[in-house]
Amino acid sequence: MTRILVLYYSSYGHTAKMAEAIAEGVRDAGAEAAVRHVPETAPQEVVESAGFQQMEGHSCIGGPDELAEYDGIIVGSPTRYGRMSSQMAAFWDQTGGLWQKGALIGKVGAAFTSTASQHGGQETTLWSILNNLLHMGMTVVGLDYGFEGLVGVDEVKGGAPYGATTIADGDGLRQPSAVELDGARYLGKRVANTAAKLCD
Repeated sequence: MTRILVLYYSSYGHTAKMAEAIAEGVRDAGAEAAVRHVPETAPQEVVESAGFQQMEGHSCIGGPDELAEYDGIIVGSPTRYGRMSSQMAAFWDQTGGLWQKGALIGKVGAAFTSTASQHGGQETTLWSILNNLLHMGMTVVGLDYGFEGLVGVDEVKGGAPYGATTIADGDGLRQPSAVELDGARYLGKRVANTAAKLCD
């Protein structure tokens, strides 16, 4: 069975909800989905004062070597000034050994993110994730226009050809919409189906 890892970091739960929807899409495609988060690296006083949510319900990934166990890896991070969070970056900074061995070459990868505003750096954050996957030799899958939710301006919504996204609003009260969650499921299914074909 094709095995897909959904690896994320989430401060306030938005990226975690997208991770769950992506995992649903993976399972709908008949693949196995494992949802893991990277370690929290912010000092405890920052975590408490900023009101970060604990990433409960998912276990923390054991380390970079675990990535090699999967056929595909879908990586999610909230945006931090137009790039992935420091927590996710710190994790990828430890993958040099995998790169040296070519351990992820040929595996399938994708990205997802959450921003406070529509123009808060969604696409640049997705690219900051995808750059890592491309350097690892992974085959990248985006959120293609087969997902009809990418077009239309009838409502505020995330989503880009480079990956699934959601918009949290400045106060973080907006939760992923039905369209955004459908985009996440679509992306998960596309990655699982692509990985299954490449692993045959």
